[in-house]
This record gives sequence, structure tokens and C-alpha cells, in this order.
Amino acid sequence: MTYVFLDRDGTLIRHVPYLCDPNDVQILPTVVDGLTELVRAECKLFLHTNQSGIGRGYYSLADAVACNEKMLSQIGLGRALFDDVCLCPEAPNQEVSYRKPSPKYAHEVMARYAAEKSRLCYVGDNISDLLTAKNVGCAGVGVNTGGYDLRELLRRYDLEQFPVFDNFLDAASHVVDHFRRSNGTH
Repeated sequence: MTYVFLDRDGTLIRHVPYLCDPNDVQILPTVVDGLTELVRAECKLFLHTNQSGIGRGYYSLADAVACNEKMLSQIGLGRALFDDVCLCPEAPNQEVSYRKPSPKYAHEVMARYAAEKSRLCYVGDNISDLLTAKNVGCAGVGVNTGGYDLRELLRRYDLEQFPVFDNFLDAASHVVDHFRRSNGTH
């Protein structure tokens, strides 16, 4: 079994700073195809999203959940697409519990499913997603869809071991191929 942790803003949907209005949710190109490929490969999918606007008082948890619901509706693969969702409300100046790059959520999923870190992968558009992969000790894949040059950020953080793709479908295909190869299946 493969466990794929997906970022939301800039990865699955267009990045809107402090998104709180479901009307502003817009699925990025190739996301539905990429998610379909992950589902067909029988990956377990988890949404892990930092939502510091909650901790900053800009919007409520209910607003973030409503944006997730709108995203799921637009994706059209069912409300149960994700095996679990972790919305991290902490602002950067607050005590960190689940906020990426904390590995806490991944460790809980590993314990819940008796999963080895070699079966996990983080996919996201931000350095925090790939720092989480590093902190967990699992695979990580970047998507250069967040509005800045993720490859340059990875160079600055000495994280160039993580591949970066220009769209979600290519990233999802890489994840599926990577874990098929590691299983010895083709």
C-alpha cells in the first residue's frame, strides 16, 4: 500500500492567500487526472494543509472546511477521496503541533495503518511540504504550480533530492511509477 499526503493550496487548487471563500476555489489543471491515477493505483490519499489564517483570526475552521468541500465537489471523485484530512490551524508564531514541516501527522498515519515510512510520499508546491518529507524520512515530490520557483527554493534549502514537476499529473505519475518500481512490479 502507498500512502500519499497531498497539500491543498497551490497543489490541488489555485493558491489564494488566506483562502476562506468557497467561491474562490479553482482546481488546477491536470489535478483530476492525477488524482484519478493515484486512486486507480490504490493509493491511500491524505490531505495535509497548513491553514494559518485560522490561527491568525482571518477566518474560521468552518470556512476552511467549506473550501475543502467545494474542492471535493469540483474534483468529482467523491467526498471520501481522502482517507483522512489534517487541517493545521496554527499560525507560524504559535506552538506547532501538526503544521508542516512537523512530521506528527505522518507518524500518526503510520501508526494507524502500520505503514513503513518507505511507503509514504508527500506531494506539494511549497518548501514546507518537502521539508515534511525530509523530517519523516519518506519520499517527496514537488509541483511547480504555487506561483514561485520551487526548484530554486529547493536549491536554497539543499533539498534537490526531491523531483519537481510542472503539473500535478506528471507528479502523480511519478509517485505511482516510483512505488511500482520499489515493489518490483511494472
